[in-house]
Amino acid sequence: MSLNINQTSNFAPTNNGNGTILAVAVKAKSLAEEEGKMVLQLIESAATSTTKSKPVGNIGHNVNISV
Repeated sequence: MSLNINQTSNFAPTNNGNGTILAVAVKAKSLAEEEGKMVLQLIESAATSTTKSKPVGNIGHNVNISV
């Protein structure tokens, strides 16, 4: 099997002057930015839920452990 380094891969997009490569790059960038925003929201929501809340009512405050 021989490889030619000057030959374009079949799966690589070709630049035929219609802006396809640029459109794909712009879409990939926007998707990466949206994913980054979602990750930051997830991190922020996890950080705020770590605070402990006080128990409500009197149930469970005193536990009788005598036998």
